[in-house]
Amino acid sequence: MSAEQVPAQPIAWPDNFKAAASFTFDVDAESAVLFAAPGSEHRAGVMSHQSYGPLTGVPRLLDMLDRVGVRSTFFVPGYTAMRYPTMVRNIAAAGHEIAHHGYMHETLEGVDEATERKYLQRGLDALRDTADVVPVGYRAPMWEPSYATPGILADSNFLYDSTLMDADYPYELYVDDNRSIVEIPIQWALDDWEQYCFIPDVSGVGLIESPTKVIEMWRLEYEALRAVGGCFVLTNHPFLSGRASRAHALEGFIKDVVSDSSTWVAALDDIALHVRSLGLTPRRLTRPEVDPEYR
Repeated sequence: MSAEQVPAQPIAWPDNFKAAASFTFDVDAESAVLFAAPGSEHRAGVMSHQSYGPLTGVPRLLDMLDRVGVRSTFFVPGYTAMRYPTMVRNIAAAGHEIAHHGYMHETLEGVDEATERKYLQRGLDALRDTADVVPVGYRAPMWEPSYATPGILADSNFLYDSTLMDADYPYELYVDDNRSIVEIPIQWALDDWEQYCFIPDVSGVGLIESPTKVIEMWRLEYEALRAVGGCFVLTNHPFLSGRASRAHALEGFIKDVVSDSSTWVAALDDIALHVRSLGLTPRRLTRPEVDPEYR
């Protein structure tokens, strides 16, 4: 059996803050559906549902973030950047972090390392060509990294990943004896996709939650993570949470978190830089060993 894994430990936050929070946005637009459901480019209704994000949701969310005074991280697939270059430049001009989210929102399940490297490079090229951005952060599309992902990111000089789900605290993720990347964990309960997304024949079951219920759930998780000194990372999609009532409810929640003097609200690159400054001992992500007898 592999060596026993050790849990991530609480960390010291800057300026005597007790916890941290980050509000992040995955700007999937059409890319997630185009990859998951080939042929969906011919479905005008579905495509318009996805284009709501860059066309309407992102401008609304940028205005909202300006009002509440929060700097955020936007994970942008390369295809989205190429299709909506002005949007990406507007995000950068507003002072927010732009991070990597694949090229066509490709899942990495079953993908070999060479193909994964190709996806990563295509996304890097697109962000560079559209907005002159060299991202330091990465989030795997569909939140499905491979065991090779940390090494591939380190080879391309990424500072951090925000995809894994095994901790309440950021940590250094082991790559080799000389390298690590910062990991800032996420979780499915803090993703608006499971609450709001319904795309016929593509995603969801048709149950679309009220923003009031969704914010209540997120608030409970925030309060619990604050109590243990953790890192609350919320993931929203502009084609979902950019809708008027949802953005309004989200703004109220963010205002409450910002007003909490015990919590440091920051973009993920700033959180990662802080974690890197702590000199933490890297944790290993080990693949389970399964006896062929049980296959």
